[in-house]
Amino acid sequence: MPTEELSARAVASRWLRAVVSLVAGGVLSFLEVAFLCARTLLWALSWLPGSAERARVVDNRARSLTGLHLRRVRRFHGPVHARALTAERCKRYLGLRWLVGGLGAGVLMLLTVFLVVAGSMLSAWALDGGWGLIENAEGRVDLSLLAIAAPPGLMLTFVTAVGVLAVGSLDRWLAIEVLGYSDQALLRRRVVDLTTTRADVIEAIDDERRRIERDLHDGVQQRVVALGLLIGRARRASPGGTASHDLLEQAQAVAQETISELREVALRVYPSTLDGGGVPAALEALAERSSVPVRLEVALAGRLPSTVETVVYFVASEAVNNATKHAAPSVVVVSVAATGDHVTVTITDDGRGGADPSGTGLSGLARRVAAVDGRFTVDSPAGGPTVVRAELPCG
Repeated sequence: MPTEELSARAVASRWLRAVVSLVAGGVLSFLEVAFLCARTLLWALSWLPGSAERARVVDNRARSLTGLHLRRVRRFHGPVHARALTAERCKRYLGLRWLVGGLGAGVLMLLTVFLVVAGSMLSAWALDGGWGLIENAEGRVDLSLLAIAAPPGLMLTFVTAVGVLAVGSLDRWLAIEVLGYSDQALLRRRVVDLTTTRADVIEAIDDERRRIERDLHDGVQQRVVALGLLIGRARRASPGGTASHDLLEQAQAVAQETISELREVALRVYPSTLDGGGVPAALEALAERSSVPVRLEVALAGRLPSTVETVVYFVASEAVNNATKHAAPSVVVVSVAATGDHVTVTITDDGRGGADPSGTGLSGLARRVAAVDGRFTVDSPAGGPTVVRAELPCG
């Protein structure tokens, strides 16, 4: 289909949506005027008993009516990123919105009048009738009259038709200015969020490096030193003696512990099972290594993007480790489910609760989730249960 035809269809569709929206907005304007009159009356009678209850009713009606307008504007004019619909914000919006509704109704009435006049004249000329709303001195519509009336009529009709789109844009602008955020404000917020997220990611990476360094220094390095000492003592002992044999057995045990600890450090860096079998395989390996029972509930139709898989795994791993170390749970449930273009990972334990979201582990997870535009929450009342949840975009 040619680009011009697509563009014409898009313009026609946008215009028809604007017409429907203005009709609905015009009808709602009567409700807005009635609401404003009732609000003024209640304000004048605020000295009567029960004024507080009536004020709450007015606030609820303002929120309901504003919600209707938001749905209408989003449906016919485009997205509006609204803030919380407080009573004052809604009443301020309705106090201005009825003017836009009246303007839209007026524009539609003018357009209807122009079209009716044009239709009556064209039909009277074509059928030689006498019902034209604009006629010549003989009470007829002839070609010369059409030639004189056509240019101003077409211009007025065009201006009025364009006015329909203009009122629709004004309607959305008012909703954004009073109830939501402008595109510039959203862009500024996005820049701030990205700047903060970048700083958080760098900090989280540095924290992870420091933790790995501590694990290597305090764990693996000490075991390697102990292993060297044992081997040195075994070399100095009598060959084939009992002492030499015992020292070599101790050295073998230390070597096995060192290998296990190195494996744990490697898993904290990145689990190789995540590349091969995805989230289900990596979580199964996590459950097998855990010292407390872990029940998995994974509902994924296929592989997730690699970045999302990594975040899902580390959220589950860190939450399970935190629960094991601090909460003494009898069971930990790890649930992963994809809904639409998001995946949600939820870790629930029946431990003692009281987890601190600002702690090193959980705050690091929050930064990791924020880096992929996800949402992270922790609900851990004293006495439990603790619920750690991350919702990640995967579209």
